[in-house]
Amino acid sequence: LDAVDDGTWLERLVSSSGKMVLLDKLLPHLKRNGHRVLLFSQFKMLLDLIEDYVRLTGFEYERLDGTVTGERRQAAIDRFCAPESGSFIFLLGTRAGGVGINLVAA
Repeated sequence: LDAVDDGTWLERLVSSSGKMVLLDKLLPHLKRNGHRVLLFSQFKMLLDLIEDYVRLTGFEYERLDGTVTGERRQAAIDRFCAPESGSFIFLLGTRAGGVGINLVAA
């Protein structure tokens, strides 16, 4: 898959499951209507795939999973919650530890 161009990879990623097809239809609609999205997953591998999708579609996003710690974690939260933030999606791993997370902006 490394040799595949971004457009082909995006097409294959979306068509790989019904849930990705739904996400591909739902996210642009939510974005147009001024919503912001928190997307949770128990699986880091699934977050990786969704991150590929989000990056390829051009949506601005933040990510917080078990590998993000300390200052980077708080910085991602602050960026997402900032009034002038362009971040549309926050990808969250359930193992990241939700204690003290306040995402009022979403």
